[in-house]
Amino acid sequence: MVTVAVAPRVPLVISNNNGRFSNSRSVRQCHKCSWVAHPESSSLSFHYSTSFSASSLFVQRRVRKGFRSIGVVTKAMADLGPSTVLVTGAGGRTGKIVYKKLKEADQYVARGLVRTEESKESVGGADDIFIGDIRDANSILPAIQGIDALVILTSAVPKMKPGFDPTKGGRPEFYFEDGSYPEQVDWIGQKNQIDAAKAAGVKQIVLVGSMGGTDVNNPLNSLGNGNILVWKRKAEQYLADSGVPYTIIRAGGLQDKEGGIRELLIGKDDELLKTETRTIARADVAEVCIQALQFEEAKFKAFDLASKPEGTGTPTKDFKALFSQITTRF
Repeated sequence: MVTVAVAPRVPLVISNNNGRFSNSRSVRQCHKCSWVAHPESSSLSFHYSTSFSASSLFVQRRVRKGFRSIGVVTKAMADLGPSTVLVTGAGGRTGKIVYKKLKEADQYVARGLVRTEESKESVGGADDIFIGDIRDANSILPAIQGIDALVILTSAVPKMKPGFDPTKGGRPEFYFEDGSYPEQVDWIGQKNQIDAAKAAGVKQIVLVGSMGGTDVNNPLNSLGNGNILVWKRKAEQYLADSGVPYTIIRAGGLQDKEGGIRELLIGKDDELLKTETRTIARADVAEVCIQALQFEEAKFKAFDLASKPEGTGTPTKDFKALFSQITTRF
C-alpha cells in the first residue's frame, strides 16, 4: 500500500525630500504617505519578507509480512511554483521598492496596483501593474484574484495649501482633496482590500502603517482635519480581527537612504517616538515587508519599526530573530 500525503505550505528562508521649512518643521513623504510626528520637536515625518509556495511530499510504503512491518519513508520538497504577491500603492516611493524587490526574486510573481495610467507608467508600465481605485471594491478585484499575499502601502495624501512662504515663518496648512480623505482611503480603501483578499483566500496580508496612532491628539491627526492616524488604526484593528494571517508594520519617519546598513529596532505603543531612533530608510521598510512573508514568527504580529543611525549598532541580517522579538498582536 502506498500512502501519499501533501503537507501544507511551509516557509522557505531566502537569504538574502525632505522639504524643510524655516521653522525646522520637516516633512518626509513615505510610501504613499504614512507619517510619524515627533512630539518633542513638533516636526512631521511623512512617511516591504518573502514567502515561498512549497510542500513536502511524503511517500510511505509499508510491507507487512506476518508480524513484521517494513517501513520506507522518503521525504522531498515539491515546488508548487512561485507565490503571487500584490503590492498596492505600487506607485509610491516605498511601493516601488517593494515591487522591484519582488520582481527580482525568483520565488515570486509580483503584481502592483496603482490608481492612474500615469502611475503605471512611472512603475514601468508592465502588464502585471493593475489600475484600480481602492475606494471602489469592484475595481480592485482583477488585481487581487489569484494572489497568495497582499502588501498594503496605500495612504491618503495631504496637500499643502498654496501661498505658504517659509521666509515669513509660521506653519503651512494642509488639505485633502474631495473624496481622498483618510476615512475614504485609509479606512474604507484598506477595508476593501482586506475584504477582497480574504475572499480570495490569501495566506497573509502585510500592512504598512505609521507610528503615532496611540495618541489621538497626535499633530498628524490635525492635518486637513483628516484624523489620519485614527482611520489608519481602525483599519489595522479590522485586519487583526479578520482571521487572515497578518503583519502590521508601523514605520517611523521614512528616509530616502540606502537600506541594509543599519540595525533595525522593534518597538510597541509608540515607545520609539520618545527616543532619538524614530526614523528608518524606505529600503529597510521594504525589506522587512518581504522578509515578513518568509517567517511564521512575523505572522499575527504588529510592531513599530525604526533603526539606529548609520555606523552604530550591527546591521540587521537575521530577520527571524528580529520577528521573534515581537510579542504584540496589536
